[in-house]
Amino acid sequence: MIKALITRILEFQAKRLLKRNKPLIVAVTGSVGKTSTKLSIATVLSQKYKVLAHYGSYNTPIALPLAMFDTRIPLKLKSPSSWLKVIWETQQKLHKPYDYQVLVLELGTDSPGDIAYFKKYIHPDIAVVTAVAAEHMEYFGTLEAVAKEELAITHFAKETLINRDDVDTAYSKFVPEGINLDTYGTSGVAEYRFATHNYAPGKGFSGVFVSPEFGEQPVTLQVVGEHNIRTAVAAGAVGIKLGLSAEQVAAGLAQIQPVNGRMHLLKGLYESIIIDDTYNSSPISATAALQTLYAFPTTQRIAILGSMNELGEYSAKAHAQVGDACNGAMLDWVVTIGAEAEQYLAPAAASKGCRVRSFSSPYAAGSFVHSVLQRGAVVLAKGSQNGVFAEEAVKMLLHSTEEEESLVRQSPDWLAIKQRQFGDKPAIG
Repeated sequence: MIKALITRILEFQAKRLLKRNKPLIVAVTGSVGKTSTKLSIATVLSQKYKVLAHYGSYNTPIALPLAMFDTRIPLKLKSPSSWLKVIWETQQKLHKPYDYQVLVLELGTDSPGDIAYFKKYIHPDIAVVTAVAAEHMEYFGTLEAVAKEELAITHFAKETLINRDDVDTAYSKFVPEGINLDTYGTSGVAEYRFATHNYAPGKGFSGVFVSPEFGEQPVTLQVVGEHNIRTAVAAGAVGIKLGLSAEQVAAGLAQIQPVNGRMHLLKGLYESIIIDDTYNSSPISATAALQTLYAFPTTQRIAILGSMNELGEYSAKAHAQVGDACNGAMLDWVVTIGAEAEQYLAPAAASKGCRVRSFSSPYAAGSFVHSVLQRGAVVLAKGSQNGVFAEEAVKMLLHSTEEEESLVRQSPDWLAIKQRQFGDKPAIG
């Protein structure tokens, strides 16, 4: 009851903010890659505009208005006084000059109807749909239901960009006829695309960004993993549609960097490289991350793969799919964290010739990898939140404690949750 009341108040404040300042709105939806896409778009648009893109995943009805005000969710979520302070802060900001010309927002969904809910007060100038893949399957049940939900944004956005690589054309039935729509990706049939000419693992991709407006533009992308090329292409496409010049788009694309916990390279022990992709996991993103790992030239590759949460009846199939993507000829070890990864992913990986070890905590997984880690190894860490928290395994493999600042979920609240689930972090060495 209180949460619903607070949400209504914040939505009312957001409506007032938008009416008073009339910023351009870019909204990002999709099963995976929303935050990286949002921040990449902001990087490109900042070449011309003053842009607000909240760093965190503020994509729920109660959090999205706070992203518009650049205000944080209170630490004490159940404290009415804390929320009153937040509401007072938004009220004060309404009467001050608004510093931003463009809002880049992330719209999340847990169940059918969540995306459509936002049309009460948001009508994006441009919407971007990043992917349709398994998510919250205990509520959606089928991928068709997921597609219908994520594509609901097309019903109230003025213009939409859809990832041609990760949204099946069969789902076009959920898109209204006659809308202003383009596609992006690496596919040759996408209107906005990137063609790779050279790739250096850990250093990025060089090639050409292709658009109807500017033709072929030489660009170097400092991203890790081919799937993150699509994130950059989306950013370039949005930039063009909002009036950036060819030079501004190229400069913005060159400045895109990996986001913490999302294919972010860290220095590990013994001159190893850690691919930190611990923020979340899904079949599509885990498989893409493994392909990136395989591209690194090294004498030892290790994949730390955690259970993927909120997949419902789809869980067994999804975990087996990731296990099937584990190549015994390319991996020295597959190390799993969590019950479902052990039950479904581990056997599939073993059937592909992989050496597999399974653990119930990230600390045990990290300790094992620490014990087998060789000089110059490349380690991929991929996982979800509760019951996994693979970033804690990464913490045990870092070259320096300073790198811990780049890990996700390191606030006192998150660390307390991890301690309750797994106990104290063990000493190693």
